[in-house]
Amino acid sequence: MRNIFDPESPLMTFITKITYSAYLNLLWFLCCLPIVTAGASTTALFYVTLKMAKNEEGNLTKAFFSSFRANFRQATVIWLILLAVGIVLGVDGYVLYHVRFSNAFWTVITAIFFVAAAAYAIVLMYIFPLLARFQNSTAAMFRNAIMIGMRFLLCTALMAVIYFVMILVIVRFFTPAIVFGEGLCAFLCSYPLSNILILCEKKTDEANEKTDDDANAS
Repeated sequence: MRNIFDPESPLMTFITKITYSAYLNLLWFLCCLPIVTAGASTTALFYVTLKMAKNEEGNLTKAFFSSFRANFRQATVIWLILLAVGIVLGVDGYVLYHVRFSNAFWTVITAIFFVAAAAYAIVLMYIFPLLARFQNSTAAMFRNAIMIGMRFLLCTALMAVIYFVMILVIVRFFTPAIVFGEGLCAFLCSYPLSNILILCEKKTDEANEKTDDDANAS
């Protein structure tokens, strides 16, 4: 029993990190308040939680705001694009729900909407963690987010469940759980994400090495 409650035990370390996630959730929320900064704030959040998943977090506040500043411009552009697409999908969903027709055309339109909504959700879950770890063009970020999300469907499903359960708990059962909210979701999602991003880093390094070898050979 003493080992379980030892500050260095895996259980106590995990509980400590959950506490950290509540603090990060507060930072994330405050930095999201202007709305347009939500992308930079989410990127900074994942930058820290991905480090937490590997026990490399260090100073949480310093790491958070360092990433916030470094990725602000690109994260804001990405967020504004996602916000605009989200509004369009929201309006389309509202129309589809309230105006229903029993014909093949409407069925096809509804199916297209659900596919688009699923793709949007995948991009939303992956693009900011990718931005926290990699430097790439905005178009490449969107492309990689959807490709990785489709490639690792089990991780995608797990992340979706984590977010769904958190929303359900906050809305239906225990509203004060909002104290953890996005911070806890990002922390839990960072465990499977960190493994995926390590694989992506290895493939990127291999591709760069091959390019260098080809350049040297020529």
